[in-house]
Amino acid sequence: MSNDSPRSAYELAMERLRQKDRDEGVEERPLTEAQKAAIAEARRVCEAKLAEIEILHRASLRRTPDPSAEDELASQYARDRERAIAERDRKIEDVRRA
Repeated sequence: MSNDSPRSAYELAMERLRQKDRDEGVEERPLTEAQKAAIAEARRVCEAKLAEIEILHRASLRRTPDPSAEDELASQYARDRERAIAERDRKIEDVRRA
């Protein structure tokens, strides 16, 4: 693509972000195949964990006749999801740094 052709807002925004990173001294390194595989594995594990959490949550809701207990189950479900997502993000960040 030549510099004279029109660019989309996305392309302009990405160029500004790249320039900002260069100005701040951020090093751009492409991921290796091993890193890509490790990131994909972390995402697969997290998706499986989230599915398990969802199944257990629904089962708990079916067994609970008390509506006030449903609020506690919903809070626990949200905490479990956040924990799994945070763990996934931490693992991905560890792989990127390696």
